[in-house]
Amino acid sequence: MSTRASSHKTVETNSVRKAKTESTAYKRLPQKNPTTNNPTSHHGDSATHYGKEEAGKSREAAEARQSNGCDGCDTDRNWQTSFPWAAPIKLHDVTSCNRLARLLCRPTDPALLALIRFLFGLLMVLDTLMERGMAGADMRWGDPKQCQFPLINGLKPLPLPWMYVVYLLMVFGASGIMLGLAYRVSCITYMCCYWYIFFLDKTSWNNHSYLFGVLAFLCSITDANRHWSIDALINPNISNAHVPLWNYILFRAQIFLVYTIAGLKKLDLDWMAGYSMQSLSLHWVFHPFRYILTNEQIDLFVVHLGGLTIDLFSGFLLVSERTRPVALLITSMFHIMNAMIFHIGMFPYGMLGLQLIFCNPDLPRRFFKLIPPTLRLLTPDDSSEDCVPSYHCVYTKEDVKPKGENSFSTTQGKPPPTHPNKRHKLVSVFTIAFIGWQCFLPYSHGITKGYNNWTNGLYGYSWDMMVHSWSTQHIRITYRDKDTNATGYLDPMVWSGGARRWAGHADMIKQYANCIADNLKAYDINNVEIYFDIWRSLNSRFHQRAIDPRVDLITADWHPFRATDWSLPLMANLSDWRQHFESTYRWLGDDSSVNIVFVADFPGLFLENYVQPDFGNTSLTVLAGKVVVEMFEPDKNFTLEPGEKMQTDEQIDTVLQLSSEANRSSVTQAAV
Repeated sequence: MSTRASSHKTVETNSVRKAKTESTAYKRLPQKNPTTNNPTSHHGDSATHYGKEEAGKSREAAEARQSNGCDGCDTDRNWQTSFPWAAPIKLHDVTSCNRLARLLCRPTDPALLALIRFLFGLLMVLDTLMERGMAGADMRWGDPKQCQFPLINGLKPLPLPWMYVVYLLMVFGASGIMLGLAYRVSCITYMCCYWYIFFLDKTSWNNHSYLFGVLAFLCSITDANRHWSIDALINPNISNAHVPLWNYILFRAQIFLVYTIAGLKKLDLDWMAGYSMQSLSLHWVFHPFRYILTNEQIDLFVVHLGGLTIDLFSGFLLVSERTRPVALLITSMFHIMNAMIFHIGMFPYGMLGLQLIFCNPDLPRRFFKLIPPTLRLLTPDDSSEDCVPSYHCVYTKEDVKPKGENSFSTTQGKPPPTHPNKRHKLVSVFTIAFIGWQCFLPYSHGITKGYNNWTNGLYGYSWDMMVHSWSTQHIRITYRDKDTNATGYLDPMVWSGGARRWAGHADMIKQYANCIADNLKAYDINNVEIYFDIWRSLNSRFHQRAIDPRVDLITADWHPFRATDWSLPLMANLSDWRQHFESTYRWLGDDSSVNIVFVADFPGLFLENYVQPDFGNTSLTVLAGKVVVEMFEPDKNFTLEPGEKMQTDEQIDTVLQLSSEANRSSVTQAAV
């Protein structure tokens, strides 16, 4: 959408200093190609310089007409504009609040931000239909007895028809973002509905789910509708208007942190040793590597160390203009491979589009210029030089040059501000605070101790993507009616709606126990105790208990800012046993008739296990500690020391009484 050139004639005059109330108009000066050797241009992505003519008179005239803040600029106000890619950022720019505000509010081409807006809106329409659950809303929200796991207790889903309304509002909001139609309203509508559904269900959280919500918020506070939008067609005052540099900085900082913090989290020893994503090399996308590497080498060097390198350095490579082409190639291949391997919704495609935010802001304009004129039907033909000033930006005194006067009043033709006002300073402070918050949040787990378990915090905002791999051996839920002393067992998934992530988080375990107690009231069980016995493995370690099975979860205490005393710690001191596991698996080879389970337990606890009749060759081997095996038929006890092994009989109930010396855990190997 090109800016309309003014049809008003202008006459140069020196009388502008005589009266500030005279009617004035400003004429766009002849343009210079920013790619030529222009002594006033700089390489980068955000600065705007206007032609220098009659510097002394113009500077005084600009000061006389300095104005503060209004949204956008009338396209009939003709301003000289020459748009180089970006003025260099110097230390001098951040040595004071005013200079920082000037830097962050530096006028910038809106073209690339408009492209990011369109891509994000399009992907969020698809995301709403798919991963957010609109297509399966009846299964997700239709059963009133299904237990929910909201971030805030008491937050509940609306009745199913109204949940469909929420999803429709999300679709309309995302479509409005994509098209730039009623942009602010669309952003706020989509963002509110998105965060509502996000907070309703912690079991569906992913890092990219959190990222999409943050990006929706950033869209709502930036001027991404200033170009290639329906709003710009309706309101020419904002069409092709400059956007302040902080609009780009917020998006760039967020994507930079996604890469960098994900890389820092992958410095975890489990990741660097190759335990997080084992056997991923079997996927077909790694077939080219098999010509030179074994599967184990692919898992370690390509998946783990390669993924660490890409995440840790991609942000820095994207920031630098020299290394950006290589970085875009590497990250594009990385995200395409992720899309082929994992079912993670729109995240890979979103990152493919969002990484363009690091490019020069006029990238879309240069791309469209490559299209032959005969094929340009709907593509815009404007350029960076056609951008009009915005009162959201701060210009230098040399940027704004009054050229004459006509019948326009000063209220209709005020030049943009040349000094930061309160609004500019406020958004500058907000920009720094937002980036600081996003740096702090992934490491804030020392405050939210209630959400910590074997890993820190809830999965969703820590950027520890793929670092932790979980395996659940079994879950047993026991209830006891305190009025009748009757005991029963429940299917662990009976009211979970198919969600499984709750089993690894104390806060969700507590919520599930309370929900089960409420549902049992329909069966005349009103005074109940509930116990969970959950066995899990983290990154191929021993299977062990996640919580204390002796604690009644109805009366158990949980607080978001206090450590959970009934959550059992990870036996990290036994991590070296994984080498023994690997050697055992290699010895077995591809023998699918043998199943081995490695378990470890705390002193004083026991594991009750039923051996099925068709498992006629079941053995138990003690690796460390001391184990007492109690058999019901016949009624005998056996004590096993490290290295000792026993064969169990078929069709018997077996109780493994795991005990050991103080502060030492018992570990066993059960083979079937």
